[in-house]
Amino acid sequence: MSRRTPALRAAAVLLPLALTACSTPKGDEPTGNKAAAKSDGFPYTVTNCGVTTTFKAPPKRVVTMNQHVTEIMLELGLAKSLVGTAYLDDKVLPKYEKDYASVPVIAKEYPSYEQVLATNPDFVYGGYASAFAAGDGRGREALKKSGIETRLNTESCAKADTPMETLYEEVREVGRTFGVTDRAEAWIKQAEADNAATAKKLKDLKALPVFVYDSGDKTAFTAGGKGIGNELIKRAGGTNVFADLDKSFGDASWENVVARKPEAIVIYDYGSTTVEQKKKRLLGDPALADIPAIKNKRFAVMPLSDAVLGVRVPAAVEKLAAQLHPAATTS
Repeated sequence: MSRRTPALRAAAVLLPLALTACSTPKGDEPTGNKAAAKSDGFPYTVTNCGVTTTFKAPPKRVVTMNQHVTEIMLELGLAKSLVGTAYLDDKVLPKYEKDYASVPVIAKEYPSYEQVLATNPDFVYGGYASAFAAGDGRGREALKKSGIETRLNTESCAKADTPMETLYEEVREVGRTFGVTDRAEAWIKQAEADNAATAKKLKDLKALPVFVYDSGDKTAFTAGGKGIGNELIKRAGGTNVFADLDKSFGDASWENVVARKPEAIVIYDYGSTTVEQKKKRLLGDPALADIPAIKNKRFAVMPLSDAVLGVRVPAAVEKLAAQLHPAATTS
């Protein structure tokens, strides 16, 4: 299993935080910190996963760890603020490739404390709690002592089960931190419209019982009822058969998978184990033979980077809906 396991097992959803917006005409907006320099929204104080920070100005030298937070920064036009990045689950989206190529990759996986310091950052943005593993020297307190502010993607610490609102607030707070609130609000507005369009297509359809297979052999590592993974299934016209698992990710027994009779299986695609290998493992297990999804070979596939709290989520809902309910989404 990937480094996500300790990070996500305790994940839930952030309490919403209201913020005010400032705007610049979209066509004329400057890039990076120039936009922030024109903002009158500082100082700005935000509490993120128990850490309260006051920004007198936008961070200027940023390191991102984990793909979904890197893509949030790139979506908000902040590539010029990045002095380093690390740890992809898969390829960045084509729309980000040029900007991503301009950012130094300081480590294939998590960088050491020394590698982080070598970039001379004033801000580090982590996607999973493991990004700030104190035992590896990258704890938020240790970075603060070095004069480096931090942010952790809120799926790793949230308290309430409102995942899409958590995503909007994640983008909103990052936009606010960097003085590009107008870009964040524009993205949120489009995301709301995209989600509404998908919901309209699926209106009145019967939800399909879905089991998520992330990984695992002796037990199934699956999506629980917390976090954006469960939300994706609901919004795509499914019902997560392990929605009663009180965490974003967790282990389930194969006996429970059989008992809950999923009609479709969503496979998370990442890492060295291919989708075909995962399908072979599921189809070749005699204990699973009576599951409706196995009998009918009904699978859907999602890249892992689609199933975490980042800017891919609205499009991921639509893509998953198309796999679960192709007739409804193509009409």
